[in-house]
Amino acid sequence: MTTAGIPMTYSRVAARALGLSERQLDSLMAGSGMSGRDLLRDDLYLNGRQQVQILGNALDIAGDESFGLHYGQQITPSTHGPMGFLVNSSPTLLEALESFRDYLPLRMNLTAVSVRKKDDWLECRLGVSPGVTQKVYRLFIETLSLGLLAIAESILVRPLSEGRLWLSYAAPAYKDQYYAAYPCQVSFSASENLLRIPAGLANTVNASSDSRNYEQALDQCRQLLQQMTADRHSVVSQVRRLLLSSPNHQIVEADVAAALFVSKRTLARRLEQEGTGFRNVRDQVLSSLAEGYLLNTQLSVDVVATLLNYHDSSNFRRAFKRWHGVSPDTFRKRVK
Repeated sequence: MTTAGIPMTYSRVAARALGLSERQLDSLMAGSGMSGRDLLRDDLYLNGRQQVQILGNALDIAGDESFGLHYGQQITPSTHGPMGFLVNSSPTLLEALESFRDYLPLRMNLTAVSVRKKDDWLECRLGVSPGVTQKVYRLFIETLSLGLLAIAESILVRPLSEGRLWLSYAAPAYKDQYYAAYPCQVSFSASENLLRIPAGLANTVNASSDSRNYEQALDQCRQLLQQMTADRHSVVSQVRRLLLSSPNHQIVEADVAAALFVSKRTLARRLEQEGTGFRNVRDQVLSSLAEGYLLNTQLSVDVVATLLNYHDSSNFRRAFKRWHGVSPDTFRKRVK
């Protein structure tokens, strides 16, 4: 399983849910090829195998099969970075779920959701990568289903008590905890993982929606898509596409080279032939995203840093000054 592009955010949530100290972080990262110190970095990302290993370690450290429920309850829409921003500004519940569906592969690419209206129900089917081991399969489904319910609750401003959740696995020993974690009826040993929401709720207006932010977020996504498809065969375009499809947009050069099936030296040579280098391409992507957020939204600089997966906003401020010669605050004031 070589899927790449998973930010450290979800592993940090696991560490917090476990109540780990800094000295204990290495145990969470064991077997992943990453150290506890790597967990605090924003310029690294995980492939599918590593994320599965880390969440498997979390289950072992917790010593509790129900850890997935506690972990899943910590995953809020804002945890998903840019995708969460789009979801939170969506006009209706249906559009929020569709945004989550469309951009989930760019954030949690071991999972997938389909959204479809059928008869009296809005049906959300939940899936995970075939590479997810049996050990953590249930944790992934618990996290994904609780994430969908968190989106619904944020828009309905109440728990989705009238929903129905079917799970494909047998009832676990801790099944009674499901009734406390889930506001809706839960059934086990079903033919598929399926969340049903009454169709009448699909067009529920999101009270916290901001039409301007929503349109700007969608417009930015469309622009990024155009950038990804333009000149798609150039090496610069391929690198840009990998950077944009990674939630933290900060993949290290060696991992980009591996994703393109070449050595780091070969990648550098090919980029040089196109008149640039890896760092320049990465800075252009991050700079463009940062400009869009600063000029087109009212988000604070700290929030923008978080959306670009800078663990420390001071690192983002230094990077932005390197790109533009001024601080993010000064840049915003001057342009406006």
